[in-house]
Amino acid sequence: MQMPKATDAEKAGFRALIASIATEMPAVEVKPMFGQLGAFVNGNMFAGLFGSAIGVKLDPTDAAELAKAGGGPFGPAERPMGGYVSLPAGADAGLWTARAAAHVSALPPKPQKKAPAKPKVP
Repeated sequence: MQMPKATDAEKAGFRALIASIATEMPAVEVKPMFGQLGAFVNGNMFAGLFGSAIGVKLDPTDAAELAKAGGGPFGPAERPMGGYVSLPAGADAGLWTARAAAHVSALPPKPQKKAPAKPKVP
């Protein structure tokens, strides 16, 4: 499976897009994820960058609306990410990522992973 790589300009554009949401929702953060970028709120991903494609996690009504507008699967063609829709060309990325952030922020926070126990050295 060939993994697409986002250009530095695409990464900067994604970070700027998410920064505009973070001004209204301080819990939002961007993190690297499998060589790509993901935007998270309360530990749950609401948007991601896969190559040049932006995908968002929406409620079923919004997901259906975006799919009708030309949105498709998000992630590797062999195994797209369930629950995420990629933004079609010409879509208002700010609108859809804000809707995704609002939807995901209403979900329960993802529990933080416990740090693995350090082995005892004799």
